[in-house]
Amino acid sequence: MSNAPRDLTPTPGQTVGPFFGFALPFARGEHLVPPGSPGSVRLYGTVYDGHGQPIPDAMLELWQADATGAVPTADGSLLRDGHTFTGWGRTGTDNVGGYSFTTVEPGVVTPGSARYFSVAIFARGLLDKLHTRVYLPEDGAAHAQNSLLSSLSETERATLVATREPSGALRWDVHLQGENETVFLDYWASTSGGEVS
Repeated sequence: MSNAPRDLTPTPGQTVGPFFGFALPFARGEHLVPPGSPGSVRLYGTVYDGHGQPIPDAMLELWQADATGAVPTADGSLLRDGHTFTGWGRTGTDNVGGYSFTTVEPGVVTPGSARYFSVAIFARGLLDKLHTRVYLPEDGAAHAQNSLLSSLSETERATLVATREPSGALRWDVHLQGENETVFLDYWASTSGGEVS
């Protein structure tokens, strides 16, 4: 039987950061494929807080299909060997909130569906990680048929679609709160093969 007082005040829940730079990043974690390899593309951007300030200690995880639309099942995500595509990467933001992945564009998983990257975001002040998606800008017709994208306003939808730059790179910024807040999803919606209803 405990002799602890019964009038203790509950303490608040703990947030998920900031400690990401200490042990979670790993060598070449941001390179799902080697930079400069055939078919590689850069996905990059900045993570902002609710006041529009860059977050220098956030962490992002990327999950995706390969270029043919197949969901990778290969082991070895934490040991980059330069040729095995595992469809998963992890990187932290730099001191001005920037992140960058080198990967391939995901293929179509289901005929007629929109191509996307799944992203998990960890940052200080969050009680849990956030899940979202990044859609490719060229898939406008598929976007119109996508139940998630078609359920959103034009402004909300824009937060989930990357911008193609002249270099071929994809830019996608994350806003955790505020006027430009990125649309975040339930865990099921971000990881399932089906569309969100």
